[in-house]
Amino acid sequence: MIKTLSIKNLTVFASAEMNFSRRLNVIVGENGTGKTHLLKLLYAVAAVSTEERRKPISLVPTKSVMQSRLAEKLVSVFRPETLGRLARRRQGRERCDIAISFKEKKLNIEFSFATNSKSEVSIDKLQEIWGSTSAAYIPTRELLSIFPNFVSIYDGHYLEFEETWRDTCVLLGAPLQKGPRETRIRELLAPLEEIMGGAIELDRNGRFYLKTVSGRMEIPLVAEGLRKLGMIARLIATGTLLGNGYLFWDEPEANLNPRIIKKIARTILDLSANGIQVFIATHSLFLLRELGILLSTPEYSSVSPRYFGLQNKGEGVEVEQGSSLEDIGDITSLDEELQQSDRFLEIGE
Repeated sequence: MIKTLSIKNLTVFASAEMNFSRRLNVIVGENGTGKTHLLKLLYAVAAVSTEERRKPISLVPTKSVMQSRLAEKLVSVFRPETLGRLARRRQGRERCDIAISFKEKKLNIEFSFATNSKSEVSIDKLQEIWGSTSAAYIPTRELLSIFPNFVSIYDGHYLEFEETWRDTCVLLGAPLQKGPRETRIRELLAPLEEIMGGAIELDRNGRFYLKTVSGRMEIPLVAEGLRKLGMIARLIATGTLLGNGYLFWDEPEANLNPRIIKKIARTILDLSANGIQVFIATHSLFLLRELGILLSTPEYSSVSPRYFGLQNKGEGVEVEQGSSLEDIGDITSLDEELQQSDRFLEIGE
């Protein structure tokens, strides 16, 4: 579990200290306030640790390995021209400092880089072990329709796609989970398959289908919103999002209608209650309200959410945080939705 994040001079952030919930973390802000940057940073650090552990010969972490691997992952995930472009730019040379602490203290790491850094970070505190917790990143775009051969093409050519796409496709192609956990998988899949009208299947040729009572439908013919649900369903079915793990989900509400967003909200809380540490970035008032409604019920009493409001103060984006939406200050995009509702109601008066 990720406990805290401390950043200084990262992209739009002058400095920020964030304390996370072990269950659900909701990052709220207008466009351009760095919501996605926070998700990508946390994901990159978690993913590097897990990837190194899975290698055939997995030695203990060393500074030389982490200096290059972490820099490589950050560049691959963020896609700047150089690593130093991620450091916040002001007059003169600036240095970006990042510290992340975990429930397992041996995973704690601190590193930094300057605006002129290219291929290495400086390790100020080295983690002592590799992480064993799986991490999944869901981008705003669905990936089931581009899945066939995407990983092999990505690995063999230089493509201008974020590495999160490649990593998630690897997870989507993993074998289905079998054994004692299948009962819990079925419980989590049931509401998703109900709204999709079927189950997600992967054939031997590497193509995804939606299997319904009337037959199989090629995934590109399925509505984009349902394809996003299909990604979550597949990650649950493979065991990636089961038990312990991280889910980083950028704008879960994108391209979804309100009826499906309600299902998404419930799925987010089901995963949180099941032990997944969830991080979502959103500016959807509808999703936030639906999460609030569900969190007020006994069913999700074990999910203690943490909210983070990103506010652009001119000198950089500041973070306000707390256990409720009321703790994170005014978010303009949310206020606009509320004001529009008031204007609409006034029309009918």
